[in-house]
Amino acid sequence: MSDLPLSVMPMSTDAAAPVGIFDSGIGGLSVLRHIHAALPQEHLLYFADSGYAPYGDKSELQIVARSLAIASFFVEQGVKALVVACNTATAAAIEAIRRQWPALLVVGIEPGLKPASVQSKSSIVGVLATRSTLSSARFVALREQIMAAGSTRFLSQPCVGLVEQIEKGELQSLATAALVDRYVLPLIAQGADTLVLGCTHYPFVRELIAASARQGGCLVPVVIDTGEAVTRQLMRLLDSTHLRYHGERPPESLIAYTTASASSLSTALENLLQIPAQVRQIAGRTATAAPWFE
Repeated sequence: MSDLPLSVMPMSTDAAAPVGIFDSGIGGLSVLRHIHAALPQEHLLYFADSGYAPYGDKSELQIVARSLAIASFFVEQGVKALVVACNTATAAAIEAIRRQWPALLVVGIEPGLKPASVQSKSSIVGVLATRSTLSSARFVALREQIMAAGSTRFLSQPCVGLVEQIEKGELQSLATAALVDRYVLPLIAQGADTLVLGCTHYPFVRELIAASARQGGCLVPVVIDTGEAVTRQLMRLLDSTHLRYHGERPPESLIAYTTASASSLSTALENLLQIPAQVRQIAGRTATAAPWFE
């Protein structure tokens, strides 16, 4: 019998149960790779809602509805924990998910403002994220809390169109590089020496971001990616509830679902992570329709 209070008792007490991870598209793969490496025995389920991407231009109500639908799908699959591997979905919907399933272990992701404030020598930090993330009450509260405790200045930069480029697989194209320059160079010009990747898609163009910062005169830019921090928090939760799996890796250690093209997600998994996975397409309704899966 666990001595954990009922409010934190997990929904599933089976250590062999899967861990669910979701994002608006392929961005969450940047978090999945850390989880897969750190927890090699776990059975992982990944959900790419690419048929509804990007989340950054959707209303908060739309994002909450979509996130609850995906969380419900995972609960039906019997997950023992859920990772919201999307900054926009975390900002808009993580509290709604926790209210709906208070016994579910839930880990969210948010921009790494605190580590950035510690590492910045100029005390000026650029934050690259979607409009939805930057305007969310959760982000604003985090930023104000850190600013109140120190002297760091945060420069918020919405990166319109960058998620779409990454979803298309254009990680090194001239168009993507030009878009990165448009967003990064003004931050460096204002004195930022540290850049926060406030969207899980952005680590896949990290080299372009660092190159742009150097082009702007920041010779040793610090780029903050919070995928490892999310993985550490997941590990702590699994350990505290005695749910980390220590058996053999299951034959299907990763199953991925998508509301867009299964072949596109398979290609992304192969090209970006080199992780074999069974990919299943789910018939999702269009972005303008009710966010439920058929």
